[in-house]
Amino acid sequence: MSWPSYITYRGLALPPGAHSEESLEYAQHFSVEDTDVFAVTYPKSGTTWMQEILPLVLSEGDLTPIQTIPNWDRVPWLEEKRLKEVVHKLSSPRALVTHFPFRLMPQSFFSSKAKVIYVMRNPKDVLVSSYYFHQMAAFLEDPGTWEEFIDKFLEGRVMFGKWTDHVKSWKHTDLGDRIMYLTYEQMIQDLPAALRLIANFLGKKLSEEVIKKIADHCSFKSMKGNMMSNFSLVPKMYMDPDKSQFLRKGIVGDWKKHFSSEQLAHFSSTIYKEMEGENFTLPWNLSDTAEVADVHT
Repeated sequence: MSWPSYITYRGLALPPGAHSEESLEYAQHFSVEDTDVFAVTYPKSGTTWMQEILPLVLSEGDLTPIQTIPNWDRVPWLEEKRLKEVVHKLSSPRALVTHFPFRLMPQSFFSSKAKVIYVMRNPKDVLVSSYYFHQMAAFLEDPGTWEEFIDKFLEGRVMFGKWTDHVKSWKHTDLGDRIMYLTYEQMIQDLPAALRLIANFLGKKLSEEVIKKIADHCSFKSMKGNMMSNFSLVPKMYMDPDKSQFLRKGIVGDWKKHFSSEQLAHFSSTIYKEMEGENFTLPWNLSDTAEVADVHT
């Protein structure tokens, strides 16, 4: 099947299929509740992981949601068509995910007490994950060569625009204690510790036994084997696992096998230049050349 061109919405390019003008306007007028929890990510930064974690933390370890409801229905995307169909099934506190920059959040969000967990991931690994996702997802534009995709990513000619714009928009909020920042790398390094931070932020007092239970069920291996979480329910015409698995590796540092030294220098300098003058620092050394491939294969 051939897909229509990307939708352009308020300056952002979004893939068709899951998004429409109607779904995006529905998101703008969505009625946010004070008890809502939003996991916000730039694409390929841990979204699916948060769709697994949030229901387990909010339900204090009840496995029923992750075993019986597909992740896109248990923690739906704010901007996608599906939300309108499932919102009435969501019980309070509702968990939602979004790739929206801060400026596109619903008006009701700004006057609410809803909380946000913003998950960042090293942009070098975001780029790699996104490159493979573009190869297997029929509704996304062909990524071109690796070299071409680096430039597309840096210039924001990908879904949801520039990574730097997204990060800056959510770092410059006035949400105070309504927002917490977490990195994908923190979660990889010590998931139980990250779960304790999330639970504390959401006002949930979880025992160490429950924390361990959640960590076990949110491991990459467990999620990869859970058909409610691994996107195997999506027809092959939309996402082709023969080209690349949706849950591909779930590791830190896969970028080392993809960048040449020249590509890394170009990528890092561009990101750093766009972050000049910011009052926050990125938690990664983007110009680290350790173990970088001499030639991209």
